[in-house]
Amino acid sequence: MGDVQLLTYILGATVLGLAVLTAYLWRRANHAERRRKEILAQFAVLEGKVNGLQLETLESKLNPHLLRNILNSIQSHAYQTYFSLHKLSNVLDYLLYETRNRYVTPKEEIEFALNLIEINKIKVSPLFELKVKTKIDETDPLYTQRLLAPLISVDLIENAFKHADLQRADSFISIVFEWKNSAFSLTVSNKISSKPSMAQEKGGFGSETLAHRLRILYHDHFTLDRFVENDTYIAHLKIDLLEHHAKMLAAR
Repeated sequence: MGDVQLLTYILGATVLGLAVLTAYLWRRANHAERRRKEILAQFAVLEGKVNGLQLETLESKLNPHLLRNILNSIQSHAYQTYFSLHKLSNVLDYLLYETRNRYVTPKEEIEFALNLIEINKIKVSPLFELKVKTKIDETDPLYTQRLLAPLISVDLIENAFKHADLQRADSFISIVFEWKNSAFSLTVSNKISSKPSMAQEKGGFGSETLAHRLRILYHDHFTLDRFVENDTYIAHLKIDLLEHHAKMLAAR
């Protein structure tokens, strides 16, 4: 009977020891998990601040550069000043008020871009072929949601006018805006000028800056392709705002 009691005591002590060890390990694991979540939260805050500073830096370079290009276009063609100033008024409203927001609606961005194109048109020859098309599904509910970064279309449009030969009758620029299935698409193509391009202004808002901005805002929910086909330069941007919207809702 003494052996049975001893065995029972040993088993009881073992079970108790295992229970104590399990409770200790669980507390350590729980503490480690809380600490991991705290570190991840701190990292997310720091990452957000860094990305915010990067965007502020990029956008602060963009607006003055864009405005300077617009004013130069208007000044060089005084006979169209009245029409251009009307378009400029719309552009300035967008630059001064809407770009303060982190996001604008696709509708607002497309309307701004169309005004910008009208201003740039005064630089081209009357024989120059400039095609602008919009393929918009206005029934899509996200079309009027603030999901699109302001001025995201500027780089592709400005580059086309910068690098095409605007005085040649056989030259062209084609710009197509598309909003379908909650995705924003912009395709810009232009015949490459045979003239050497003018040196770009130091500190301009270039291709790498656009790609960097897109990566910060949309991560892997966008594609940006640039390529040359024969003598035509083609740039295509597509942003899946449905995926981006879902990610924003999940982060709340």
